[in-house]
Amino acid sequence: MEGINGWLSFPLYESFNHDFAIRRFCRARVELERGEWEEAMNEIESFSPDDETGTPHLAASEVDDLVDSFINMDDGDDEDRDDRNCNKNQDFHHFQGEIDAFSMVNEDFRDELEMSGSCEDFGVHEMVPSVEEVSHGVDQGLHLVHLLLACAEAVGCRDTQLANSMLCQIWASATPWGDSLQRVSYCFAAGLKSRLSLLQNVNGNGTITNCAMDLPLITREEKMEAFQLLYQTTPYIAFGFMAANEAICQAAQGKDSLHIIDLGMEHTLQWPSLIRTLASRPEGLPTLRITGLTSNQDLLELEASMKSLVEDASSLGISLEFHMIPEPLTPSLLTRENLNLREGEAIFVNSIMHLHKYVKESRGSLKAILQAIKKLGPTLLTMVEQDANHNGPFFLGRFLESLHYYSAIFDSLETSLPRHSPQRMKIERLHFAEEIRNIVAYEGSDRIERHERADQWRRQLGRAGFQVIGLKCLSQARMMLSVYGCDGYTLGSEKGCLLLGWKGRPIMLASALQLHNVSSS
Repeated sequence: MEGINGWLSFPLYESFNHDFAIRRFCRARVELERGEWEEAMNEIESFSPDDETGTPHLAASEVDDLVDSFINMDDGDDEDRDDRNCNKNQDFHHFQGEIDAFSMVNEDFRDELEMSGSCEDFGVHEMVPSVEEVSHGVDQGLHLVHLLLACAEAVGCRDTQLANSMLCQIWASATPWGDSLQRVSYCFAAGLKSRLSLLQNVNGNGTITNCAMDLPLITREEKMEAFQLLYQTTPYIAFGFMAANEAICQAAQGKDSLHIIDLGMEHTLQWPSLIRTLASRPEGLPTLRITGLTSNQDLLELEASMKSLVEDASSLGISLEFHMIPEPLTPSLLTRENLNLREGEAIFVNSIMHLHKYVKESRGSLKAILQAIKKLGPTLLTMVEQDANHNGPFFLGRFLESLHYYSAIFDSLETSLPRHSPQRMKIERLHFAEEIRNIVAYEGSDRIERHERADQWRRQLGRAGFQVIGLKCLSQARMMLSVYGCDGYTLGSEKGCLLLGWKGRPIMLASALQLHNVSSS
């Protein structure tokens, strides 16, 4: 492939405007800038406190690898890229580690905030080149990334004056209408601004008083519209639906009565394709029940969608029952009595980007929820999640990991939708920007976007008594991707999980699990 491969572990600027000098990269000059950056970061690192209560700074090796991701050329071709299996070991793992016992509560947040002194004293100014030193093209991109990282350092040090000064510089370059890096930088800058607002409401005991920040109110209808647009224009959501439905159909072979428990149900987009597949299975039509657990109290639109789906299923000869439980997911809710389970039913538990909200201390206990699911004796647990490490113990690690992850997503949107597309703006502003804000700005129980990687999920689910069974739908996934007419999406598998990525960067994972000591079909 021509040009630069990777600003953040992928060719973020492959579609960058040609009037920028992205193809005319002076490698010697970048090495010099990287040396200056490393020297500045070493200076910051030397001021870390002797105890471990402060916010850790970026190590020089971490910054070196980060800048490397901007300038490394692509040595492979597109065919090789398809066979990489979304190799996650080559992606940004510097802050991942084995953090199985980590628990993020307000006390940890207080520890993050106990760093005294000003980032200005640490020499943070030195790692940001002046505007006069910045030229067009790749210089602008590097300058913007430097500003974001330095601003995150300043926020981590509680140097609000320096952080606000850097935010003003970021706003001058970042825009929600620009290229993919400018757009994602705008979202991360908004997240940093929100975190600064929250820092001003830290109580004496280290807990946060959630103030009413000056943010536009996003309605549930707007969020749902953005989700549907994402489903229609990219394969990220459809990939999860397809993988989960295929796993359910395979596990349902020979079973006449199926009951799906849908965790966090907000729509019925997943089910039409499942119903069509079940209607064509050779052993005959099953009866199907779907119970949706949702925290949404306004069920009128959802019930209307269900009614339409019941009619469609009936036209295909399938008896379909829908039942909604308008309560948030809790272990006490997951009982045979509350779910009205019937004798002889094959139980399927389905979670589409929902279980991560219950990781650690975030709105409940994942361990207790998994144990409650286990007691139901499900035939299968299907899980789709964002494949990223956004649940690390330190703010800077999460910031960098999420910057890599969402930059890849915004780059994929750049190839799918025009820059001034209203649909793209809604997807970015109403969906991804909200996820980014939650990861960057919040702590404790308010931080619910606690995405984890496939291996972390495998360990947690394994300890709860579940084992991964291999998904057998790689060919169907490849066929689905061909519909989008874009060569950037990559497919792979890792120990039974199916992975969807963008130019080698893992984005989504799909997994099917059964209880231990149960033979797979």
